[in-house]
Amino acid sequence: MSQVRVRFAPSPSGFLHIGGVRTALFNWLFARQQKGVFVLRIEDTDQDRSTDESIEAIRAGLKWVGLDWDEGPFRQTERIDLYRSYAMQLVEKGQAYWCACTAEELEARRKEAEVKGLSPKYDSRCRDRGLVNQAGDAALRFRAPLAGETVVDDLIKGKIVFDNSVQDDLIILRSNGYPTYNFSVVVDDALMAITHVVRGDDHLTNTPRQVQIFQALGFPVPQFGHLPMILGSDKSRLSKRHGATSIMAYKDMGYLPDAMVNYLVRLGWSHGDQELFTRQELTEKFSWKNVQTSPAVFNPEKLTWVNAEYIKISPPTQVAQALVPLLEAAGLTDEVRTVSHEWLAQLVVLVKERAKTLVEMVDWVRPYFGQAVTFDEEAAKKFLTPAIAPVLGKLLARFGAFPVFAKQPWEEAFKQLVEAEEMKMGQLAQPVRVALTGRTASPGLFEVMEILGRDRVLFRLRQGLDRASQA
Repeated sequence: MSQVRVRFAPSPSGFLHIGGVRTALFNWLFARQQKGVFVLRIEDTDQDRSTDESIEAIRAGLKWVGLDWDEGPFRQTERIDLYRSYAMQLVEKGQAYWCACTAEELEARRKEAEVKGLSPKYDSRCRDRGLVNQAGDAALRFRAPLAGETVVDDLIKGKIVFDNSVQDDLIILRSNGYPTYNFSVVVDDALMAITHVVRGDDHLTNTPRQVQIFQALGFPVPQFGHLPMILGSDKSRLSKRHGATSIMAYKDMGYLPDAMVNYLVRLGWSHGDQELFTRQELTEKFSWKNVQTSPAVFNPEKLTWVNAEYIKISPPTQVAQALVPLLEAAGLTDEVRTVSHEWLAQLVVLVKERAKTLVEMVDWVRPYFGQAVTFDEEAAKKFLTPAIAPVLGKLLARFGAFPVFAKQPWEEAFKQLVEAEEMKMGQLAQPVRVALTGRTASPGLFEVMEILGRDRVLFRLRQGLDRASQA
């Protein structure tokens, strides 16, 4: 068997969406599993809709989720002469012909056919006229077989039979000399030696046309596989109204790339009851036979659960690195620059059980930056009262007697003070928590102190004492 070669070939007419990333992911996993080649090709022959910004968004999106390509990115607009050359080969073989029908004439005939209840397909009136493109304004059509069947043994859907009599003679070169999608994609797949074409099943109707063009050009036909589409919760096609569909929007929303990959691969593929996979496991266990044939429903809650699990199990340094851009976006750029990566990773460990996304984590870690703390007014009014001020003063004195922070002696000093004052732990713990973090909820109190360090603990306790004394 020849080396597996697959491709991801998006059109750069917008952002890289969830469905596109899943298609790329399945191709990438197959290539990596088979030690094959993953090709990135940009299908940008639609000049009206293709933009350089979209191309960069595609590259950035793939890089973010870690789908590296072995060849490319190729751009179809740089290969126009190739397509024209192969189109002329079909003319010479008598398998393509020039069509002088104008767009207005074609539209009028289409409407007339619909009124009569006939198929709106092209009526082949130029098929045997023997026209030449002397004026340079004719379109070139593929001479499709009028009878018989085109059979596709789909990797996912199984055997599919297409009736050739319902196909029409599609345009392969527009009147402006630009190739159409169905033609350029065949030439590219053939010249790039693509062995497996796996894409969304919205392309299924294109497949018999492309198979016929492969055969007419004398190229081997690759294996095809068509992935069911992704639906929103209302079972309609996934769109912006179901939430963010751009892959980079999920980065901004605080999702980890590995969590996105895990969720997307499970969105239409399974391996027993296993939910979480490393990339190595995905590569080893992936198979086309376990790709489901029915549409998958995008579930934001399940994605968030997967992300929360990845925040817990991922290396803290990795999570910290992903957190930095969101901290900077939240206005903490100067604060982030003053701390070490090691300290930030410790902070991630402190709060990782509490955050489902990195955006939530930003909110959890905000109180640990800077010297002073910003109090939640309601929390301060409730817990930083004149009644607690004397005890806070005693605690500050006890802590101040220690030259360095150490969890055990500080905790013992805290408990001894609670006992001496005949208090319950919570009666002192909550005011101290508010003094240190400005909030009533935080991780363990002494873990918080360890992250803040001795000097900031003492500074914030003084700040809390001042607030309590002035209340």
